[in-house]
Amino acid sequence: MWNYSDKVIDHYRNPRNVGTIEDADAIGEAGSLSCGDMLKLYLKVDKNGIITDAKFQTFGCGSAVASSSILTEMVIGKHIDEARKITNKQIVDALGGLPPEKMHCSVMGHEALEAAISNYYNEEITIKPDEEIVCHCFDISKSFLENEIKTNNLKTIEDVINYTKAGGACGRCHGKIKEILDKINNSESKQETTLTKTQKIIKINNIIEKYISPELRKDGGDVELIDVDENKIKVRLSGRCQSCNRSQLTLTHFVEATLKEHIDENIEIIQV
Repeated sequence: MWNYSDKVIDHYRNPRNVGTIEDADAIGEAGSLSCGDMLKLYLKVDKNGIITDAKFQTFGCGSAVASSSILTEMVIGKHIDEARKITNKQIVDALGGLPPEKMHCSVMGHEALEAAISNYYNEEITIKPDEEIVCHCFDISKSFLENEIKTNNLKTIEDVINYTKAGGACGRCHGKIKEILDKINNSESKQETTLTKTQKIIKINNIIEKYISPELRKDGGDVELIDVDENKIKVRLSGRCQSCNRSQLTLTHFVEATLKEHIDENIEIIQV
């Protein structure tokens, strides 16, 4: 049984902005019925480029409905260029999190938004005739997988299935997905040794924001990166974590372990 946040449940039971816009200035689609999830997004944009209305139609699970619903709230009132910067991670954060198995719903929302904005600017979305399809069950290309793996720091076949559905049916493409994962992750590992201090700080902050802080915030705590001295990472706990008698365990078994998994196994956490 998956655990859903109160926001996910609310947006599923009471979805906002369901429907169509007859004179929409932009329309974008993502997913497909064969995948089990499909989203159509409609945008109304004024002469200044501000999105004044957004509506959606979706076929899919409760997470798909919730992701689509909150996405419309996120874009209304924004300039269309600002809306273009919204990521699937921001959709997930706005919902208070999604189960790993449902992350593809946020990706679908991001895809539909990108498609709608491309439609607004009359940008052609072309599919190369020689585009390599990795997952034939869901018609997912190699270039799409590569982008999602890099953007979301995916490490395993299970991660890829959760975010994209690729490999979630017959499984025949698992070998090819593993090849792509290994190529990208091994390349990133080699690049890690040449990162400047600033680049390493940015990378560590990204891991903290994506994997660590959301879990700590559930219990009223958080962690802040203070400094990086090669593999010694100085952090400060805040909120309830600061006064918790299990704070050292949190640092060692969660914060340090997560950073070791995603960045470098030699990382050492120092509390300041």
